[in-house]
Amino acid sequence: MAEKIKILCVDDEKNVLRALQRVFLDEDYELFAALSGPEGLEILEAEDGIQVVISDYRMPEMTGVDFLHEVCRRRPDTVRIVLSGYADTAAVVDAINQGQIYKFIPKPWNDDELRVTIANALELYFLHARNRQLMAELRDSNEELRLMNDNLEHLVNERTAELVFRNRVLTGAQNMLHALPLGVVGIDRDDQVAYCNQQGCTLCDTVDFVAMGSDRHDALPAALNDFIDVLRGREQHEGLVVIGDETLHVKGVHMVYGEQQGLILTLDRGNENE
Repeated sequence: MAEKIKILCVDDEKNVLRALQRVFLDEDYELFAALSGPEGLEILEAEDGIQVVISDYRMPEMTGVDFLHEVCRRRPDTVRIVLSGYADTAAVVDAINQGQIYKFIPKPWNDDELRVTIANALELYFLHARNRQLMAELRDSNEELRLMNDNLEHLVNERTAELVFRNRVLTGAQNMLHALPLGVVGIDRDDQVAYCNQQGCTLCDTVDFVAMGSDRHDALPAALNDFIDVLRGREQHEGLVVIGDETLHVKGVHMVYGEQQGLILTLDRGNENE
């Protein structure tokens, strides 16, 4: 374990403290000894990282129950163990309830059993410490996730508002084009009809509308397709085109706007004498 193991032993009998030190002589533990509860609390405050506290049950000044109760209040993460030479069941229950005791060990103890008990106590301590660390990391992760979600929601709202605005602008522009008394037809680079407003459909002598994405040769009158064939070889072109019973004044230009390329035609009822 990377963390130094620190154990606090409290007993009013020096020979008991020496016996405890002998038990853990071969262990890589740092042991602190105190002859009373108040002295043990002073060591607890002075030393950070004490993981296990072993206390005698009956001591002058402060009983083991009172001492461990105070240890629990100050350092709730410690694992607390009681030693007692008195087989008093009521006292055991009282100690466990008040000091939240991990184990009650009778005197005299078995050294091997005491070593196993301390090893288990340390395993429990580090398990709880790891759980606390994971919970803290989880809280931090949840907070980061909440902030990311809040930021994402803000960005989505901004993007949505922007798209709504653009859609309104686009819808407004399309409505204006549809309302023009001038026919407007757009042809993309693949000779497909990209746009045709209401007047364009009327002047092109279509029943309802020119289907977007349809081939111009199928969707538009032959005379208008002949005009487009001429325009393909020029930057712009204009002239009169007869469609049905009407003579239309047609203007055409090449459009290059970023990746968008194609032809824009305007159609208007012209004068046959032009």
